[in-house]
Amino acid sequence: MEPRAGVASGPGLPPGCGRWERARSPVLGRPLGTAAFQSCLQAGPRVCARPVRGSLISPLSGGAAGISGKSQVLFAVVFTARYLDLFTNYISLYNTCMKVVYIACSFTTVWMIYSKFKATYDGNHDTFRVEFLVVPTAVLAFLVNHDFTPLEILWTFSIYLESVAILPQLFMVSKTGEAETITSHYLFALGVYRTLYLFNWIWRYHFEGFFDLIAIVAGLVQTVLYCDFFYLYVTKVLKGKKLSLPA
Repeated sequence: MEPRAGVASGPGLPPGCGRWERARSPVLGRPLGTAAFQSCLQAGPRVCARPVRGSLISPLSGGAAGISGKSQVLFAVVFTARYLDLFTNYISLYNTCMKVVYIACSFTTVWMIYSKFKATYDGNHDTFRVEFLVVPTAVLAFLVNHDFTPLEILWTFSIYLESVAILPQLFMVSKTGEAETITSHYLFALGVYRTLYLFNWIWRYHFEGFFDLIAIVAGLVQTVLYCDFFYLYVTKVLKGKKLSLPA
């Protein structure tokens, strides 16, 4: 993709890199967000060395119990769409490695839920209609984007879809009426991952003058979706109680 006119190259980026590349380069706050998200990916289908029905499951709950496979599929779609530029834009070794890690971990988690831990996956409660999220965000990406090019539209689509990808998980928790402590920690890690990006945006605006309205609005929407959960997490889970949501 051609660098955008009128935007200088940022520190640590190849000459000529414009706004599109700068928006995807690692900066302060992103490594913390990365660590938080990788921890919650690992908290997806929880593994422990105790075989049941030929699988290794957690002593706290059975394998993928309590985890929404649909949310994990959406996250896999998010990172695939966002990081297809892996084959066309090189920024740094860190940037490339983390793109590969995100995609690999996302699809591994999906495989573990629907294959390795299929016996413990609660599909009866994971019934959110994901097409109500995918179709509107795809249409919005075509209508509201920075550049009408394939990679830019895919990136924009990933930003919009990520902001609502957690809804199947929250819907599943709402249907069951409660979430085990480890699932609550997993959701909290997902929320922290996105919240850390707020500090990233503040840092970049203050020190680089960088401002991406699409990413900021989508991030705020996602953060708002977590607000109720954050309140319950602090008032219940951190006090040793099981998190319960109104069904």
